[in-house]
Amino acid sequence: MKKIILFSFFSFIGITALTAQEYKVITSVESIVPSGLGRSRIIDANAERDYKEFSSTQTEDDNTRNKADRGDIRVKDFEETKLLNFYNIAGIRFQNIAANDALISSKLSDMTANGWELVFVTSGVEADAGNTDGQGIFITRYIFKR
Repeated sequence: MKKIILFSFFSFIGITALTAQEYKVITSVESIVPSGLGRSRIIDANAERDYKEFSSTQTEDDNTRNKADRGDIRVKDFEETKLLNFYNIAGIRFQNIAANDALISSKLSDMTANGWELVFVTSGVEADAGNTDGQGIFITRYIFKR
């Protein structure tokens, strides 16, 4: 009977460990600043943060401001992979886009080879708003789990 109970206990622990999931976000930022003046990168944080340390709950009775220090949130341990900008002095550069695709594909393949599964991709853009803007990025977040 003891063996059955122990076996059941350790089986439960093993199943629980298998169902625990870990998530990781990789971000690519590609500059769409005219004349190629921006910076483009793949960013992969090596440090972990617990969101609970920087969260507060607002209620009708207690609406105290969140006093978490932004400096404590900052991550200084990350991998940065250079990408090429979408534009150069002559305009849009399709070779740069192809080069970025090759680097991003390499990163995604490496993540998969290391046991991560790509589960979601989301992107957004802040584009040039006219002659006086001169700013713009194309950002993509790749969300993995294992």
